[in-house]
Amino acid sequence: MNDVSAFPLEISGSPAPMVSFRKVTKSYGALTVLDELDLDIAAGEMVSIIGPSGSGKTTVLRMLMTLEQINGGVIYVDGQPLTHMPKNGMLVPASQKHLRKRRADIGMCFQHFNLFPHMTALENCMEGPVQVLGLSKTEARERSEELLEMVGMIGKKDQHPSRLSGGQQQRVAIARALAMRPKVMLFDEVTSALDPEVIGEVTNVIRKLVSEHNLTMLMVTHQMGFARDISDRVCFFYGGKIEEQGPPAELFGNPKKERTQQFLSAVKEAI
Repeated sequence: MNDVSAFPLEISGSPAPMVSFRKVTKSYGALTVLDELDLDIAAGEMVSIIGPSGSGKTTVLRMLMTLEQINGGVIYVDGQPLTHMPKNGMLVPASQKHLRKRRADIGMCFQHFNLFPHMTALENCMEGPVQVLGLSKTEARERSEELLEMVGMIGKKDQHPSRLSGGQQQRVAIARALAMRPKVMLFDEVTSALDPEVIGEVTNVIRKLVSEHNLTMLMVTHQMGFARDISDRVCFFYGGKIEEQGPPAELFGNPKKERTQQFLSAVKEAI
């Protein structure tokens, strides 16, 4: 376990990273999944995480969503600790109240959509703003309809998830996450459960987010071409650490590390 007292109560500087992992460790018994991870993501930056299964990619997102506790280190969002909170001039593990408050800054789209089956597309998008943010139903409806329009789903707003294709459900899930006005958006293999012919529906929405909205985004993906096209930076994970990172053209075009070269070569062969 890292000494939390060695970490700052907040990250200052101009500008501070929107997301910062400082010596973050996650383990399950003897298995270390994240090994003292250091990673900073700037405001408005789009970062893709690639790597073999078991390298810790999805764990990074799960830690940010506070779906699991870290075993060491500290995660900061917008300069403030997420996994911990200040108390008497020190950092202590975050309370559930602190986690709920800070989690509102983060939106996540999962591989399997996770829409509420008993609610329409519009109701799915309205639920969080009304119940968590305290918006009126009128405000939540206006915001949700605007976002469903943006993802090309306004014509399906009154349909339940069971009446929507996988690509349509994923686009609604993106709108639902955006309805909470997050500072950071996380995408966990959002196209891997989709049929090949509808993957473009979802990737086009994410491209639009990147080009038109100043969101900080972190994406785990197996789609190397998509990561190359859309990212400001790509991080190759191996063994719970960042083995290599850099601009897409550099990492894909001229990888320096042998493990990166082997992984990219294997991915090309699989394609």
